[in-house]
Amino acid sequence: MASYALRRILGAIPTLLVIITLAFFMMRLAPGGPFDSQRRLPPEIERNVEAAYHLDKPVYEQYALYLDRLAHGDLGPSFRNKDFTVTQLIADGLPVSAKLGLSAIVLALLFGIGLGVAAALNQNRLSDHSIMSVAMFGITIPTFVTAPLLTLIFGVYGLRLFGADISLPVGGWNGGALRIASVP
Repeated sequence: MASYALRRILGAIPTLLVIITLAFFMMRLAPGGPFDSQRRLPPEIERNVEAAYHLDKPVYEQYALYLDRLAHGDLGPSFRNKDFTVTQLIADGLPVSAKLGLSAIVLALLFGIGLGVAAALNQNRLSDHSIMSVAMFGITIPTFVTAPLLTLIFGVYGLRLFGADISLPVGGWNGGALRIASVP
């Protein structure tokens, strides 16, 4: 089992290298550059900017520098957010994404296992057919349809549980907190 996992991981390295190489050269084939949308710079400043980002070197040297930076975890500066690197932006968003992803997995496992056990215990009964129908609807309806509907149900309209109006935040993170208001 460990040798199979090791073979799969080692097999992913050439695939990843091919994808990185294709992405690098496809970006070089695209017309324009990262600073073309800016206002025109004086030639000496433009040369300094190109030197700072190694755009004045041949493509093969740019590729070697790019691979070296990737190997060291440096994804370069952000062209959109000044004074930030791409690594810093990913590191800022990673805890939120991990918390959201893990929460979704836990909810899916709890509901999936619970409803699966209920359907198995009540095989060929109304509850089994109901659970399986809801599961089939969930599989067949695309997420761009279900996401706005679930946002309306759980975020805009909210749920009334145990005398409290509970609704999930529709926009923003808010630290992952639910919006809870008591019902008068």
